[in-house]
Amino acid sequence: MYRYFIEVAYKGTNYSGFQRQINAITVENKVEEALQKIFRYPVSLTGSSRTDAGVHALQNFFHADFETEFPIEKLYNLNAVLPTDIVIKNIYSVAEQAHCRFDAIAREYKYFIATQKNPFSQDSAYYYPYPLRFDLLQKAAEIIQMNTDFTSFSKQHTQVNNFICTIQKSNWIETAEGWIYHVQANRFLRGMVRGLVATMLQVGRGKMSIFNFEQIFAQKNHVLTDFSAPAHGLFLVSVHYPERLLTIL
Repeated sequence: MYRYFIEVAYKGTNYSGFQRQINAITVENKVEEALQKIFRYPVSLTGSSRTDAGVHALQNFFHADFETEFPIEKLYNLNAVLPTDIVIKNIYSVAEQAHCRFDAIAREYKYFIATQKNPFSQDSAYYYPYPLRFDLLQKAAEIIQMNTDFTSFSKQHTQVNNFICTIQKSNWIETAEGWIYHVQANRFLRGMVRGLVATMLQVGRGKMSIFNFEQIFAQKNHVLTDFSAPAHGLFLVSVHYPERLLTIL
């Protein structure tokens, strides 16, 4: 058997998330269907990072085992049969024990906020027309990087052993179109980025103090967190792996 990492990008609007689900259409379903159509045998995929319904990805990965070496010319054929909102960007040869989820050392997200109504960004940015204080947003982002326990920012009914995350980057960027929250960590919990963003927006509007924001971490209670930031503003930007793990075909 030959193991490969499959790099994908997708617009998540039409899908019930990244990973396979019963009675739902997901990105994984569509990629598996395309692989079976081209290779004429079922190929089982393992995903690197879950994304919820409506969340987009500029880069995400599957790994899969194939009966023969992957002919790179098949990449064109796969993209031809995939829906227009999913693309396979690259195929990487890896060692047979490589795992796209467990070998990842960091994941990077951006959340896009539009301050003006724009019909061309309605599926890719959260329209939020309220004034925000940049200094308060940045202070809240700095507090996030100082913490490791994100119990309060994880939705319920998630199967994890702990809520500890190491935040490597956390900052806000102001643009002509609005705001971008940029965060990178070794791992993320279910609903975590959207919870961080929506709660920070309360700080930026002056509806929550910096002190109360800090207390959310200390109290370890998800009820205190605002999870209302919609999925369509969130992008998985990249998944990071150790050097020399991936060999592009």
